[in-house]
Amino acid sequence: MDFNLTDEQRELQDTARKFARAELPALARDMEHRDYPVPHDMLRTYGEMGFLGINLPEEYGGLGLGHLEALLVLEEFAQISNAVAFPVFEALVGPVRTIERFGSDAMKAKVLPEVIRGEKVVAVSMSEPDAGTALTDLKTSAVADGNPGSGSGAGGYVVNGTKRWTSGGGHSDYYVTYCRFTDDPGAKGIGAILLEKDMKGMNFGKREELMGFRGIPTADISIENVQVPGENVIVGAGGFGKLMSAFGLERCGNATQALGLAAAALEQALAYTQEREAFGKPIVDFQAVQIKLAEMAMKVDAARLLIHRAAANASAQPDGLPTVYESSLAKCYANEIVREVTALGMQVMGGYGYHKDYGMEQRLRDAYAWGIAGGAIDVQKTNIAAAMIGRRFDQRR
Repeated sequence: MDFNLTDEQRELQDTARKFARAELPALARDMEHRDYPVPHDMLRTYGEMGFLGINLPEEYGGLGLGHLEALLVLEEFAQISNAVAFPVFEALVGPVRTIERFGSDAMKAKVLPEVIRGEKVVAVSMSEPDAGTALTDLKTSAVADGNPGSGSGAGGYVVNGTKRWTSGGGHSDYYVTYCRFTDDPGAKGIGAILLEKDMKGMNFGKREELMGFRGIPTADISIENVQVPGENVIVGAGGFGKLMSAFGLERCGNATQALGLAAAALEQALAYTQEREAFGKPIVDFQAVQIKLAEMAMKVDAARLLIHRAAANASAQPDGLPTVYESSLAKCYANEIVREVTALGMQVMGGYGYHKDYGMEQRLRDAYAWGIAGGAIDVQKTNIAAAMIGRRFDQRR
């Protein structure tokens, strides 16, 4: 068991760190202030640097590296801000991976190169007004209309429904949309279809104003009689379990976004407490401050180890993805500690920590989102218990 990164992994991490710290802080501050997503020119720069294809196949323009390498890069971006890291998250561990894993060869050949080059953005659209944690209650429907798909000869679909909390809503080009293909109850009728922003009948609601996540546009989608070619089906009815299997990696990405916030909070707190003086000496000389810094460091290191273990062990799994148990542990722990670490960072910085110009209060606001997004903290705990017991628990009865 070796906890050290390889020379190649360290080199990749260093490249990402140098780029992120040289090119992104001013952009991140402006995105936070004016609430807009990563601009297209910077997105293309991400692509040129290879950051959007770390663990995607070489045949589509990716680097073909492992999940751990992807998470190393994601953490460096997340230390600057979750907003500048979000396109990396979506490409390396989010909905793009669903397309890469389950999409047709034609879909992959079209979408993956566009994403890897930084030309297009993919979002996932899952939640609905009455289907969040209870995702299998979703009502968005894809009904076969018998019309041929564009060039495929396959029958098309008409999609109707309302989606909530779509990160990237109105900004992203493609939407991996969970929907019901049949009237079978629960998960049996659910699959996913790829919708495109410019399809007739795709209507986007107002930009949501959230506590944090500025720079990550979130909006409802009203889907009204959207005609979709058959080749846009990613997973058909009965494929809900397949879609959920890909969430092990997404959980690790969610955890890494949280870890980036916590690691940056620790770094800033360390620097501040060695510079700031009170009673004639740096405040780091006071034992109470030392204890807070140590608590922050323990939590950050433990979160990183859990995430890296889940990613490293994925290669031993038949599907090459992190297990539910290890990914849920990592996500749950990182989601909890990021709130604690950023709060401690604010406390040791005092008034400067509470001030918008210094970044710590932004980290605290963003920290709370990750324990809600991608499966709430308590849901992860039920996943952990189910994995230990060896069976799922029916939460409905």
